[in-house]
Amino acid sequence: MNLSILFTDLPLLERPAAAAEAGFTAVEMWWPFDGPTPSDRDLRALQSAMEDAGVQLVALNFDAGDMANGDRGMLTQTDRFLANVDVAVGLAGRLGCRILNALYGNTAPGSARPHNIAPGSAHLHNIAPGSARPHNAAPGSAYPSSTHPGSGAPGSARTRDVDAGHRRVAVANLAHAAKRAADIGATVVVEALNSHENPRYPLTSSRQALEVIDQVGMDNVKLLADLYHLHRMGEDVLGLLDTQAHRIGHVQVADDPGRGYPGSGRMPYTEIFNRLGTYEGYVGLEYRHEGPGAFDWRNG
Repeated sequence: MNLSILFTDLPLLERPAAAAEAGFTAVEMWWPFDGPTPSDRDLRALQSAMEDAGVQLVALNFDAGDMANGDRGMLTQTDRFLANVDVAVGLAGRLGCRILNALYGNTAPGSARPHNIAPGSAHLHNIAPGSARPHNAAPGSAYPSSTHPGSGAPGSARTRDVDAGHRRVAVANLAHAAKRAADIGATVVVEALNSHENPRYPLTSSRQALEVIDQVGMDNVKLLADLYHLHRMGEDVLGLLDTQAHRIGHVQVADDPGRGYPGSGRMPYTEIFNRLGTYEGYVGLEYRHEGPGAFDWRNG
């Protein structure tokens, strides 16, 4: 279960024990600190909470920025991303976590605000239900309104150059993260998100995510198949599982529409789970639910 989107009525450090009480032996989470370089005290507190609860951390996001205000990753923000790599890999190594998720980031000019956070200044924060809401902006609104050639309008030469530059930076940073992750036997995964909730996120299909992965060209960089996001973009998730299972490093599930538990929407989850037979990793429950009964569907 994903500790960042479920049990959000509890303080973060109490959620591992709640997961264990609910019958889970494995958990995943987004980056649970408000900066890339949390204090040793905060890192130890999280590690102790996991170990005391007896749950295995199986997937961890790299620092993705201010998610509540629209950030969706730091791959194109070199200084902040690189500051986080060794911290995240170190925490993952101590907890036996072998999947690290690198969200690409919003690539529109000016979309990612600078974060002046000194090392050690971060502290644990609680991620409230729905905190991963999209930035309050319409699709394309991050671009200048002018359509004069070279102005930065969608499709302009300037915009293409900016996007290409971001891609080069992202690929280089992914390669660096993958090399460090390899030191602990971990895989770095790249995720596509739906554009309805994430209008400035450039990877909205498995094909686009796999293109980035191919550019990195390292065996321990794979696809994070978030089936909710892909299905919401109209992708054939059953076909993806049939043809690309060997390229998937991690799977996450929620139902569409609504991002609730499997069976709450219209996705064919009985067939989806059947098609996961050749996938050997964990399946992360990254859905929203308030109140009791969050896991009753597992008994159905």
